[in-house]
Amino acid sequence: MHVDTDLVHLRAGGTSVVILLDDGRLPRILHWGDDLGGLGAEELDAIARTGRPAIRDSLVTYPQPVPVLAQLPEGWLGRPGLVGDSAGRRWAPLFLVAAADVVASADGVTLTVSAIDESYGLSLTLELSVLEASGLVRQRARLRNDTGDVFRVDGLELALPVPAEAEEVLDLTGRWALERVPQRRAFDVGEWVRTSRGGKPGLEHTLLLAAGEHGFGFRSGKVWATHLGWSGNQTLAAERTPANTRRLSAVEGLAAAEVELAPGDEYVTPWQYGSWGDGLDELAARFHRHLRASPGYPAGPRPVLVNTWEAVYFDHDPAALTRFAEEAAAIGAERFVIDDGWFTGRRDDTTSLGDWDVDPERWPDGLRPIAERVRALGMDFGLWFEPEMINLDSRLAAEHPEWIFDAGHGPGLPSRQQHVLDLGHPEAYAYVLDRLSVLIDEVGIAYVKWDHNRYLLDAGHTPTGRPGLRAQTLAVYRLMDELHRRHPGLEIESCASGGGRIDLGVLERTQRVWPSDCNDPHERLEIQRWTGLLVPPEVQGTHIGAGESHTTHRSHPLSYRAEKAVWGHLGVELDLLTESDETKRELMDWIAFHKEHRALLHSGTVVHADLSEAAARLEGVVASDRAEALYAYSLTERPRTWPVGRAGLPGLDDSLVYQVRPVFPAGERLGEEQPPWLADGAVLSGRVLRLVGIELPSLDPDRSVLLHVRAV
Repeated sequence: MHVDTDLVHLRAGGTSVVILLDDGRLPRILHWGDDLGGLGAEELDAIARTGRPAIRDSLVTYPQPVPVLAQLPEGWLGRPGLVGDSAGRRWAPLFLVAAADVVASADGVTLTVSAIDESYGLSLTLELSVLEASGLVRQRARLRNDTGDVFRVDGLELALPVPAEAEEVLDLTGRWALERVPQRRAFDVGEWVRTSRGGKPGLEHTLLLAAGEHGFGFRSGKVWATHLGWSGNQTLAAERTPANTRRLSAVEGLAAAEVELAPGDEYVTPWQYGSWGDGLDELAARFHRHLRASPGYPAGPRPVLVNTWEAVYFDHDPAALTRFAEEAAAIGAERFVIDDGWFTGRRDDTTSLGDWDVDPERWPDGLRPIAERVRALGMDFGLWFEPEMINLDSRLAAEHPEWIFDAGHGPGLPSRQQHVLDLGHPEAYAYVLDRLSVLIDEVGIAYVKWDHNRYLLDAGHTPTGRPGLRAQTLAVYRLMDELHRRHPGLEIESCASGGGRIDLGVLERTQRVWPSDCNDPHERLEIQRWTGLLVPPEVQGTHIGAGESHTTHRSHPLSYRAEKAVWGHLGVELDLLTESDETKRELMDWIAFHKEHRALLHSGTVVHADLSEAAARLEGVVASDRAEALYAYSLTERPRTWPVGRAGLPGLDDSLVYQVRPVFPAGERLGEEQPPWLADGAVLSGRVLRLVGIELPSLDPDRSVLLHVRAV
């Protein structure tokens, strides 16, 4: 539908976006958040009129509603929208709207705006959607060069405004085996900028950038956030100007001359996503609903898997691994994954990456016999690959050194003894696609654990040395898409030294992400909690690791390790050939418990209580009809006060009556001196459970108790 008005109201999924389009200017968002209901033309006009601030002596200092793509000639002195030029010319574009259309569909409603800069010979198309399944807002831009001069794009940054009540900024940081560490700060005048430059979002990546009311938590306080659906270099920024404009912006990070538009060429930005909510739980639920409604999202129960990495590392023996698979089936596993070490010459991490042939010394009969045995045991078969990487000590590197990134100083620094295979070479892309596809067919691989252990540093495409980072990300997308096309039903896990590549771009193509290489439940509690701002439980890989963590060397009982793992896509990473019969029986009980409840865990709404005690965590999943819920109460350290006291159970229906009882999947018991209600459970209304709550159990640090809640 052609837009013939200055004001557009987009509504879908419980979200309203009111957009101003007057004077030929690019779209300016006047409201983004709560559904405003059906608004007539007069009320929309009143929103625009009552939102205009006083105009002082200069439009440069006038706190105007800023377009989603900010422009310098309109008086904007903040973070620039389009940065680019033609050999020093055409560097300050001014786009004017030529046409606008609104299209509604089952997926939501989209405003498309076409704009031109006639003086510069540039065309711009903006798409802004509100999605029906989730209420997410997303936008992207398409820039076309219409003239005879090459136009170089250095950045095209879109932004979503947030209101003045957004007083705090939340983002995430981290490092290897300690991803997703939250940090907060005041939303002061200036810019808070988080940039990823390693060719993937990275272990330190913020995942999203949020701004909200002072003290916002999981259950309260208005909050808005942005995320860029892109698996390469990027920047997220929170910006507040002296005129009190507050924006959350996102831009793909482009290296020198990565995007040069000849006449007729176009550049399309990744999608910038925006979510909002009364508290982080509602904000996260929008991302969860969006993913769950996406094409290709995994349907049905997520299979419990056993992975060999921390059990055997590079020590591969077909007979032992076959017995390992038999033990995995006996405890209830449904997928068996052989990790790194299966290909020719691979005895450690110094050699053979890129030589994707099954090692004839270790596997003289190939992988097919063990894969067939795995399937006969009722499991499907998975295999580890690192398709984008190469060791210098490999046959592939010797035969094709030109396929290794080189910006003019050789292959650069190694990381985990490896370098990056440049998939921008069509021959390299075809080689990797062929080797993976042939093995998937020959062995019957149902699941690929796709690793990515080295950042892209001086990633020069040979022989020119021009940057190849953006092309690498696009090639990886094409590679994953083609593997799915050739092998319907194939599942791919995004692993990148743990949680180094988690974003909505890669999640369009993968059915699981690996939040961290750390299986320590003390760390996983927080890693999974904050990864959950974007990723639903069923696509977060959560493994039961060794009694003594391989990364932190902390020790925890199996009951705590298992409890923290049942909340996601459950896996086991123990050496089942050396574990005791008692341990395996306990594993069986936990796996059975997970299977009993995974329909709830993998479809419900994730909730977190806001507790005043910093050491306490109360979180869970509530069924979509709110007739059932499962919570875990944990202590991360000794609390400041004892006992911790009462806490409400979030997410239940006020009008229903529930039975609350503790559950012990493997027969474990709490210590003495517990609240009396734990002995027989309790029956209370959802309203009472929310407002009055229950006395929390007495726990030691790094211990937990599960609470099952069912409507009666």
